[in-house]
Amino acid sequence: MLRVVLPKGSLEKATLELFEAADLAVVRTSDVDYRARIDDPRVDEVRILRPQEIPVYVADGLFDLGITGRDWIEERGADVMSLGELAYSKATKNPIRVVLAVAGDSPYRTLADLAGASGRPLRVSTEYPELTRRALVAHGVKAEISLSYGATEAKVPEIADCVVEITETGRALRAAGLRVIDTILVSRTELIANPDAAADPVKRHAMDQLHTLLVGALEAREKVLVKLNVPAAQLDEVVSVLPSMRSPTVSELTGDRGFALETVVAKSEINTLIPALKDAGATDILELPLSKIVH
Repeated sequence: MLRVVLPKGSLEKATLELFEAADLAVVRTSDVDYRARIDDPRVDEVRILRPQEIPVYVADGLFDLGITGRDWIEERGADVMSLGELAYSKATKNPIRVVLAVAGDSPYRTLADLAGASGRPLRVSTEYPELTRRALVAHGVKAEISLSYGATEAKVPEIADCVVEITETGRALRAAGLRVIDTILVSRTELIANPDAAADPVKRHAMDQLHTLLVGALEAREKVLVKLNVPAAQLDEVVSVLPSMRSPTVSELTGDRGFALETVVAKSEINTLIPALKDAGATDILELPLSKIVH
């Protein structure tokens, strides 16, 4: 039913792991195969291509559904429909930033400072020429923008005065001796659709169902299920220290042996929560992983 295109390169591993967690495992003959399949009746075809190209291919109707970054949607000016953000990047759940960076010892502190940088146009190296052009024009900066094919951060100061580059943590830019002076765009991974395909009720329903599975798998990464028993006398005290998505499920145990509780909590809190529950009187505490959370 749906022709799907997924990103190759920096987002590839994280995307395939997400689809696996969503029970939409992507199957291909080798790691370098651009054709794949998902054993799901809603998916007819899967390709794995560069994220730079995906917005254009989806806009042109070559694919119904795709995953790429907001940076490439804006750079390519593609007419696509966003079905929603997906909270993952190459290494973290945080968005990436498209930033303008200069040498660490540069006197410039803001993008506006570059407007009077020198008598000649500013030399800028980037993989995002359109995003860069729009940002510099908005600040009155005259520039010669060169398309970079990689190792962009290595081109300052001999080849370029500054670079426009993506960063998730800033580590690579700092290692290259660069300093960020402006964030041009905050970019998150998005599930995008061809507008005509999304207007088809049957296809749109399938798209929304896949989106539900992907978002549910992402949310489950951050949560765990906690189950525990508690004597009746300690119930209120245990409930008072037990965080919950809404409220814990409480079931009475047979034989007046107290209550069984279960709830979903943030994984980041579990290391302090379990000892606190035990101190409050809880017993038989179980921590269980989750596959999906669907609201």
